[in-house]
Amino acid sequence: MSFKLIVILLLELIAFATFALGENGLVIKSIQSEDGDVIDCIDIFKQPALYHPALKNHKIQMTPSYNTMMKPTKTNDEEKSYKYVTTQTWHKSGSCPKGTIPIRRTQNNYKKDHIRKPNSFHLDRRLRIKEDINLAQKNHSLAILHTEGLRYMGGKTDMKTWNPHVEEDDEYSTSRLALMSGAYNDYQDIEAGWAVNPRVYGDRQTRFFTYWTNDGSRETGCFDLTCPGFVQTSHEIALGAAIYPISTQNGLPYSISVFIFKDLNSSNWWLQYGGSINIGYWPSKIFEGGLGVHAQTVQWGGEVYSKNVGKHPHTKTQMGSGAFPVYISENTGFMKNMRILDNSMELRFPQYIDAYSQEYDCYKTQYMGDYIEEPEFHFGGPGRNPLCP
Repeated sequence: MSFKLIVILLLELIAFATFALGENGLVIKSIQSEDGDVIDCIDIFKQPALYHPALKNHKIQMTPSYNTMMKPTKTNDEEKSYKYVTTQTWHKSGSCPKGTIPIRRTQNNYKKDHIRKPNSFHLDRRLRIKEDINLAQKNHSLAILHTEGLRYMGGKTDMKTWNPHVEEDDEYSTSRLALMSGAYNDYQDIEAGWAVNPRVYGDRQTRFFTYWTNDGSRETGCFDLTCPGFVQTSHEIALGAAIYPISTQNGLPYSISVFIFKDLNSSNWWLQYGGSINIGYWPSKIFEGGLGVHAQTVQWGGEVYSKNVGKHPHTKTQMGSGAFPVYISENTGFMKNMRILDNSMELRFPQYIDAYSQEYDCYKTQYMGDYIEEPEFHFGGPGRNPLCP
């Protein structure tokens, strides 16, 4: 381990030990959510991100430089596609005042073995050779749509919310938008979506999450605000908090909208929720090259982590709704209004896309792009089943 990484880890431990042991005036207000969460409203200028060594004397960017230009323009079809949008459970019990950010209080926030993903998987150009399966790191199973070949400045999607079954406490299931850069074993990654992750959150609720890493999750990166990095500006959305309502089979299609885009003036990567709420940003300074400039690939879809991925018996952890994609049915993992930003800085559907499932008998993909106005991506499955024993 390099001296630089040792210093970073020591600073993280000191910062979060201080933060966890009673914030000594940092908490301006606490909200008890009906689902058991406690949301602390923290002074925006005393948030965890500012402990990152690269952010010493960092001046918080309160809003994107040109949000109006970046904001997607909805077509009539997009307006009709999702009428039912989710919120967060803690909103029923109160709100944080302006000038603060909401942080979900959890004992696990300060355990280093909980905040970072086990080494993840990255798609690079070599994945076009599908037989090169050794690029996929063990214990991770992906069912995704991806695009590559341009300098990507952003990505967007609407994703249907579900509450998939997660078999073991050290497993997780996510539906996410991800932007990546770098080699598959040393990649940079920023992503957001929803997750069921008992290892991180201590329960099996569906929660809004973010994640980042600078080195393939070996030494850097974390979920939400559990390490210095992501700078939050919004007082409305708590990273890691439960979302509701959740879609059910044959029920209403509840969804969340996620938009990640690069501010060309500051080079920060902004995260927008619901088409209007700018939650905050990943500063370009926490990335060396790669995402410090642009993304090389954009991904939409699901990920399951389990030590029983690729083994027999396979994990029963579900992806999406737990159902395999069925033609014209939306009762599965489902994404629509997928867009990318390139150098033109105009939101548009990617010209070149590729659907990929690492374990097709366990978690399938179905891309629908012909004869419909707006392409759709369906994905997911039950995990263990007669075809995936």
